[in-house]
Amino acid sequence: MFRNSYDNDSVTYSPTGRLFQVEYALEAIKQGSAVVGLVSKTHAVVVALKRNAEELGSYQKKIIKVDNHLGVALAGLAPDARVLSNFLRQQAMSSQMVYKRPLAVSRAVYAIADKAQGNTQQYGRRPYGVGLLIIGHDEAGPHLYEFLPSGSALEYRGAAIGARSQAARTYLEKKFDTFPDLSLEELIVEGLNALRDTLAQDKELTLKNTSIAYVGKDTPFTLLDDDKVVDWLAKLDGVSRKSNPRPTGGEEAAEGTTTEGEPAAAGTTAAATDAPADAAPDADTMDTTE
Repeated sequence: MFRNSYDNDSVTYSPTGRLFQVEYALEAIKQGSAVVGLVSKTHAVVVALKRNAEELGSYQKKIIKVDNHLGVALAGLAPDARVLSNFLRQQAMSSQMVYKRPLAVSRAVYAIADKAQGNTQQYGRRPYGVGLLIIGHDEAGPHLYEFLPSGSALEYRGAAIGARSQAARTYLEKKFDTFPDLSLEELIVEGLNALRDTLAQDKELTLKNTSIAYVGKDTPFTLLDDDKVVDWLAKLDGVSRKSNPRPTGGEEAAEGTTTEGEPAAAGTTAAATDAPADAAPDADTMDTTE
């Protein structure tokens, strides 16, 4: 049943100093469809690729509003994301009631990071199988954070998680120097370009599978779905479909599976997220991933 004798729980280290259940949780992020986030001097943006389990089903929700200045986009197990977003809402409401001010973005991020890290130290509990890109705006300006099940939380100028997200990270790495001075419109278009690079060759962004959210100093958290994204997708018509070489052979075959597994890291830093090949879980279909 188990790959080895050190992955029965999340509190036992292997002789090489690894927590296998945490690494398995990082693998769960790679089962979810891609999410891309970027930030300028004035705004923070996330764009997400939605997935439907079958043709008769609706597309799953990928972006969740927490407060007027804060929201999250998820990749991985959707139920885990709901638990964490509800916790964030409680923290935001508590800040408003006690201190009469919005919850600072960094405080919100580290609150769920501490909550997740506690699961790696208590027997009988498992790490959250979801990664989050958290955007918000506070007195310090716009922010983009990446949260991982290990309890790691880092701030980025551009980030991508989920299946085939390496292509999006490559695009962001080429462009990130220009992000600070971009307008909101330009920032969203750059995010959509990066998200489009995560698709298989025969796929395209549509109003059904794309979500956009943004927030800024004078702009409350705004979520765009369905017909509201049509105008933004139209702005991509004049842009090359292919900014990076497409995977071929085995990688394309992997994309055709229900898990959309991706050999690349789930976060922007390989050292923080890469689970070694021998620690990968058995390839089971995860219907709850988004």
